[in-house]
Amino acid sequence: MDSLPDLAAVEAMDEADPLRVFRSRFALPAGVIYLDGNSLGAASHEVFAEVRQAAMEEWGNGLIRSWNSAGWFHLPLELGDRVGRLIGAAEGQTVVTDSTSINIYKTLHAALAMRPGRNVIVAEGDSFPTDIYMAEGVLSTRPGITLRLEGRDASTIEELIDDSVAVVLVNHVNYKSGELRDMVALTKRIQAAGALVIWDLCHSAGALPVDLDGANADFAVGCTYKYLNGGPGAPAFIYAAKRHHASIVQPLSGWWSHARPFAFEQSFDGDAGIKRFLCGTQPILSLRALKGALSIWDEVDMEALRRKSIALTDLFIRLVETKCGQYGVELETTRDSEKRGSQVSFIHSNAYEVMQALIERGVVGDFRAPSTLRFGFTPLYVSYRDVWRAVTVLEEILSSGSWKDARFAVRAAVT
Repeated sequence: MDSLPDLAAVEAMDEADPLRVFRSRFALPAGVIYLDGNSLGAASHEVFAEVRQAAMEEWGNGLIRSWNSAGWFHLPLELGDRVGRLIGAAEGQTVVTDSTSINIYKTLHAALAMRPGRNVIVAEGDSFPTDIYMAEGVLSTRPGITLRLEGRDASTIEELIDDSVAVVLVNHVNYKSGELRDMVALTKRIQAAGALVIWDLCHSAGALPVDLDGANADFAVGCTYKYLNGGPGAPAFIYAAKRHHASIVQPLSGWWSHARPFAFEQSFDGDAGIKRFLCGTQPILSLRALKGALSIWDEVDMEALRRKSIALTDLFIRLVETKCGQYGVELETTRDSEKRGSQVSFIHSNAYEVMQALIERGVVGDFRAPSTLRFGFTPLYVSYRDVWRAVTVLEEILSSGSWKDARFAVRAAVT
């Protein structure tokens, strides 16, 4: 193994970083090392400019006219195509709308309708819980449909797939461990059994290159408030391969998905294509914040982003294990960078308290029950020096035992 780099070597890595120019475009608070962009991305100055324009000029002065004059009505499709570039989707296959949870509900129903006679949904037992909860919600409306979970009903998804499976809902990157699935191989396996796949891209969109079209994926969903920096509660997205558009049927048939929304007809007639996944009136101010965020992404080389992500996470793992391994931290994320998203998780028996001590010292990561310290690395604004400083603070907290202070054990309602 190569010798551990010193601070000078780390700073040289920053000097050579082709993405370093993007950091100044984000509104990062002084003295904070932000390693929680996999929960909520940082705001860019472009976001603030878009929200001001939309709120003060278009809404304030244009009023209802801005639905047309400012192009509000077309934002879900316009932004969908811009997100589509980041997830390997050709135009007309992605729409920005609603939340990830609602979009999971819609796509599960659509997939079940496309596979009549099949009665099983497959998902991961350790997925982000909303995926399972929404699958259970679909089951409550579809008598005879059952749910199989990886880790409960079998050890792998592949073992759960047979000719009774209609759809598989699977995360590209595991929210807790950061493990990256092989999209091409798993999609091929699922489709070979006659089932459809829905990829949850919440922890990969904006974190690494995704090629949905190249993988021949059926559907995908994901959020825009993590690595894409769209803001708290920013609208999510749905991808549907063009070959499925004529078959899309989903139960939330709101007026925005009508073929003629302003005809005000009494019966629903679904629009063509990806617009079938729309529902009701869209949150324009949130969409405009996302538009500002995506203006940066239009300039990003996704391959360069992935290279830096791997370098950041590799460096973090090496530094933590060397400097902090003796204090009870254990790597939870895979060492194989090709199988890792843009996050690193460590296990510690007092992970909650350690994370609170880190946050107080200005290193913001997050905790996931029962014992995970989770750190997200967003290459557009996280530097190699940030990694060095974060590990230095972690070492100080662990070696001194300062995390044992009673105030760090008090759990807030939201953690």
